[in-house]
Amino acid sequence: MPDNNGVKQEQAKHEQSNKSSAHLAFKWGAFFAAQAFISVAAGAFGAHGLTDVLDSKALGWWHTASQYLMYHALAGLVVVALSAYLSSTKGILRLLFVGNVLFAGSLYVMALTGYTKLGAVTPLGGLCYLIAWGLLILRLWRLSQQKP
Repeated sequence: MPDNNGVKQEQAKHEQSNKSSAHLAFKWGAFFAAQAFISVAAGAFGAHGLTDVLDSKALGWWHTASQYLMYHALAGLVVVALSAYLSSTKGILRLLFVGNVLFAGSLYVMALTGYTKLGAVTPLGGLCYLIAWGLLILRLWRLSQQKP
């Protein structure tokens, strides 16, 4: 008589792994949804509350921060959705998240404070974006090369 106990244990491990992966995807999805929320709120605040407070250069930084925050929050949500098909997305998600914090965050702070030395941090966020996009390209390309 075959040992069904071992098969049941493997199935249980597989189900637990799937639940853990889904839990992680939902957590990342919440982080990126929060960043999208911040982008909309900050964009509206900039358009309606800061036009009389900031000069045009600072308003430009604010607008750019809100745009890039939204673009990359949505990109993070897309990567979360693709995580069911890609082998490992945690690195891509981390890079997009950190990129948003560094890029948009530094521009928001520069706009509000005028402390332009933070401009040295902004390109680091951009570099995180580029690396994340590059990794996503590689992962998707590798998947496209697999035989169906």
